[in-house]
Amino acid sequence: MNSENNISNIHIDPEVSGQKIIQNKELNIWEALIPVIILMVMLAYNIFFVEGQELLGTYTNQYILLMGGGIAAIVGFFNKVSLSIMISEIWKNLKSVFIPIMILFLVGALAGTWLVSGIIPAMVYYGLQVLSPTIFLPASIVIAAIISIATGSSWTTSATVGIALVGIGSALGISTGMIAGAVISGAYFGDKMSPLSDTTNLAPAMAGTDLFTHIRYMAFTTVPTIIITLIVFSIISMNIETTGTADISNFLTTIDNTFNITPYLFIVPLVVIALIVTKTKPLIALGTGVGLAAVFAFIFQSDILSGLSSSNFKSIVNAIFVDTEITTDNEKLNELFSAGGMKGMIWTILLIISAMVFGGVMDAIGALARITKELLKLATTVFGLFASTVFSCLGLNAIASDQYLAIVIPGKMFKKAYEDKGLAPENLSRTLEDSGTVTSVLVPWNTCGAYQSSVLGVDTLSYAGYAIFNYLSPFTTLLFAAFNIKIRQLVGKPIEQESMA
Repeated sequence: MNSENNISNIHIDPEVSGQKIIQNKELNIWEALIPVIILMVMLAYNIFFVEGQELLGTYTNQYILLMGGGIAAIVGFFNKVSLSIMISEIWKNLKSVFIPIMILFLVGALAGTWLVSGIIPAMVYYGLQVLSPTIFLPASIVIAAIISIATGSSWTTSATVGIALVGIGSALGISTGMIAGAVISGAYFGDKMSPLSDTTNLAPAMAGTDLFTHIRYMAFTTVPTIIITLIVFSIISMNIETTGTADISNFLTTIDNTFNITPYLFIVPLVVIALIVTKTKPLIALGTGVGLAAVFAFIFQSDILSGLSSSNFKSIVNAIFVDTEITTDNEKLNELFSAGGMKGMIWTILLIISAMVFGGVMDAIGALARITKELLKLATTVFGLFASTVFSCLGLNAIASDQYLAIVIPGKMFKKAYEDKGLAPENLSRTLEDSGTVTSVLVPWNTCGAYQSSVLGVDTLSYAGYAIFNYLSPFTTLLFAAFNIKIRQLVGKPIEQESMA
């Protein structure tokens, strides 16, 4: 395998691609599962039985993850794992999310400056005139998919057009859960199929195939899944009852009276998208978006800035760092025209840090490797091998709270098993993406789930049922495996026939 060719389109953090899987012969499967079971019980109780998630205050989920990490550490101490090893793994995990955390802060600043500069209101203003309720949801999928393919990032897609689409759809009276589900479905389709995506480069690197073979082979399961998703959302769009259609003129008038709406405002998002397409680092691209939006706010929205604070400069600073609320005579628009700035991202960032602490301890004590190895034992048939890979990815998205680990660990653990079954490596790389990449956003405490929920302003459990592409993808890959559809074998090595039973 020439890994340099496989990942030539994008930089992959060596901390991720070179992830060492820690084995611990002292640890048995039941001990490995103790922290997982306790964590799941506490999280489930908090989500389903504690109204408002106030069991331990605002940061309940964060505390639960840290407690889970503490329980995992106790299990580790009883199995001869030193504190220094645990701290080392936690530190590696925290370093791996430093850039995403910085991106989150910039996304908060972006939301605030794009609001006071009139960019988000302009998107809503023009979008209301173009996107009707009957085509809105499938159109949102297509728009998000195009942007995500071009940028290689579902995160960037949500932070730009995703925010605007949620605003437009809300004004049309469409459920925010439906809108977020459509945006995420399109964004993750594009993320999977883009050669610029980090996970799309990482999966074939782990499996031992090349990038474009991986993308071509992944299309067999991905394209039918997105077509089904489009059909379902088209049916939903034609049958939903909306309350916004009759009020669009009122929305348009309110936005026009409150902001100085002009097509020139679209220069800023176009510049940001162009920077990302040309492979500019996300921090630079998003930082440019914040800076340009601040300049445009001074140029086009001086009245808005004057109404928010004693000075225009202070209004911009507040938009970047703290809460900003622009009041109109329309209650729905008041909800839309508010942003939390960098401060609004604190909850999400603390959740990610807590998840990395838990995942780091679980990795350090050898629990992740032990759980994956037990799943590998169940892979006595070809279908069993695919199913074990899928459940490993799903489990690691929940346990390790990170989509990269959900690709790296099963990729390394299952690679030889696929070779032994006579299966080409693209079978493994496709399965890693179909189950590891796309399902990360369905877990509230996973870095992806926390990010999307925070950026789109929609609770993970509210959009999860509508993220059709994301939860359908693992079923599609298992269906192909069950019926031996497009299961490519290694050249000169037939698939074990007895395993196809």
